[in-house]
Amino acid sequence: MAWLEYLLPLIFLFPLGATAVIVLALRNLHDARVRSPFDAHLLREPGQALRDRLDRAFASLFLDGALGPIVTMAPLVYGMGRMLFANEQNWVEWALYGLLSTALVLVFCFLLIRDFQRIRRLKLGLACELAVGQELERLIRPDAHPYYVFHDIPADTYTIDHVAVTPHGVFVIESRARTHPFDASGQEQNQVAVERERLRFPGWSERRSLRKTRQAVQWLRHWLARECQGQVPVRGVLALPGWEIDTSAAPDDVLVVSGERLADRLAETPLGHFEEQIHDRVIRALMKRSTLAELQNLECPSV
Repeated sequence: MAWLEYLLPLIFLFPLGATAVIVLALRNLHDARVRSPFDAHLLREPGQALRDRLDRAFASLFLDGALGPIVTMAPLVYGMGRMLFANEQNWVEWALYGLLSTALVLVFCFLLIRDFQRIRRLKLGLACELAVGQELERLIRPDAHPYYVFHDIPADTYTIDHVAVTPHGVFVIESRARTHPFDASGQEQNQVAVERERLRFPGWSERRSLRKTRQAVQWLRHWLARECQGQVPVRGVLALPGWEIDTSAAPDDVLVVSGERLADRLAETPLGHFEEQIHDRVIRALMKRSTLAELQNLECPSV
């Protein structure tokens, strides 16, 4: 049966087909969309539409880069199987398999170039939208405003998540994500008890979060005192989004919150005397440190 000579070589394509199925299953592995732990709604930032298109472009790049070698090798693998089962060697047929593989290589090279150019255009468009968005934010957060928020402030060996400057003090905000366990009946347990040195979650406890928050507060207090030539009231805030906080035994130096209405909570929490001159120096010092950190990241990009 001559048709078996063409059917049996398909066995050699099964490993390639299985690899292609895995690649297709992983194509949406990189999905940067996140949902709010408060109301489960998608969080949107400036340029969100371009961010979504950029995610799809990266998914396309992943598919073309991963499927390309698999698809281009398929004719050659099938041809080698044909050589094993064929009664006569037909060199024209082998040449066709080689030409088909070459054509597929050219096609996937074109697709990769297209994906690369699309990503470059989308990143440029996203950068423009972010730049305009930051300028528009000055309408509600001008440089001279008494409230100012900084993100990812570099300390000596770590990064502080957020620093909020208010008219009555500076808050160091650290956020931690913890999944909710389930009890024997399948009910979600979302209450955490705050103690002096640890957080007691359902089923486990940890000390590192409170310790890191206090460490960040101590570093920022000393750094601001040196940079601003004056004492600055600083308090730590630990945010656990999605959790119900039991603060009956909580310490006074660290404020542990769920994150809901955090802005109102900070605005209503006085820390002490905070001179206006020192307030402005704090903002300038933090802005300078943020700018230096961004320049260092540009000069030494992570690999």
